[in-house]
Amino acid sequence: MYSPSFQPLLQSLLATLADLDFDYEQEREKLNTSPDANIKIRALEKLKARHYERRQPYIQQLAILQKRMMELRA
Repeated sequence: MYSPSFQPLLQSLLATLADLDFDYEQEREKLNTSPDANIKIRALEKLKARHYERRQPYIQQLAILQKRMMELRA
């Protein structure tokens, strides 16, 4: 059970991550239609890197939030 004070932030972070993941999957699907394998591979690598970079700040915020919640439980 999460503290009510953390719940809005937690929900917002998780929703943002879900949106980023959805966008990533949509872009991957588009790339699967590319007939050139080399272009497809390079584009997928760039897409993965971009996805990772976009997610990292939210993952870091989740880690900070989790640490704060654990500190309050102690």
